[in-house]
Amino acid sequence: MAQLLETKPVSSTVLPVFLAGKYRTQTISVDSSSSSTIQSPPPKPLLIVTPSDKGTYPVILFFHGFMLRNIFYTDLLNHISSHGFILVAPQLYGILPPEGIRDVESAAQVANWLQSGLQSVLPENIEPNLKTVVLSGHSRGGQTAFALALGYGDPIQKFSALIGIDPIAGNHFGPITPHILTNEPKSFDIPFPITVIGTGLGAESKYFMSPPCAPKKYNHEEFFNESKPPRAHFTAKDYGHMDMLNDDLSDPVVIMANFMCVKGKGPRDLLRRCIGGIVIAFLNYYFQDNKVDFNTIVKKPDVAPVELDQVQFDAS
Repeated sequence: MAQLLETKPVSSTVLPVFLAGKYRTQTISVDSSSSSTIQSPPPKPLLIVTPSDKGTYPVILFFHGFMLRNIFYTDLLNHISSHGFILVAPQLYGILPPEGIRDVESAAQVANWLQSGLQSVLPENIEPNLKTVVLSGHSRGGQTAFALALGYGDPIQKFSALIGIDPIAGNHFGPITPHILTNEPKSFDIPFPITVIGTGLGAESKYFMSPPCAPKKYNHEEFFNESKPPRAHFTAKDYGHMDMLNDDLSDPVVIMANFMCVKGKGPRDLLRRCIGGIVIAFLNYYFQDNKVDFNTIVKKPDVAPVELDQVQFDAS
């Protein structure tokens, strides 16, 4: 049954999921198929963020946004990894995405590579739990994650959950390929839990007549609307489409994106901790038999580091 909750002021109480976890993390860069030092090299360059402590951990595939690089998300990825997850973030393309669905096909190739190659690029004391592989992505990367969940690119790897971080499936020119949105409620044929985390300012125009970076009809609201239960939805009311990236990025693409996209009204670190905490609590709810934190965020969203609205959880 859906729970639609009113926005509340931010609380001084902080759940553990919104703070750094107990695991030390390390970052590993892996070359693509041009490398001769890896027995089974990945089809695309990878950024891997993993706990350093010995153990077996679930895997999250994370896809970057339009014109962005995987290294722009290291703060967010490290926060999630510190709670016991291996993050695998491929660089799907250079500056501009390829035509058609080739970026989705590349994402599927990376997903299929996990079984044969991921263990070989991890430290000896770290093992991936490939029975729990989660799809996630930001912006266009969120659409890529949903496309894989829908079977685009012919992925062989099985997935366990899906997380869209301010996903978009179009711009002011229209939908982007592949056209996965149907504009029909609960139309996505996805058989596992979904959480969609949006931004309140992503659909706003920064300048008169300028296009928004996450326009309505194509943004997080429509992705959630077309998802079937179990599904959840959160909106960081006072933040924009690019506010989950690392701070102080000097890359020209990020400078241009910050110029075009509406920026948030608070520190980016708070948004990253909020998104990371929701991701961790959501996955712990379904895969660690720990429902307390996620239920708390849903019922009392003021415990989050930033103000949340559009909070909804359809458990079944």
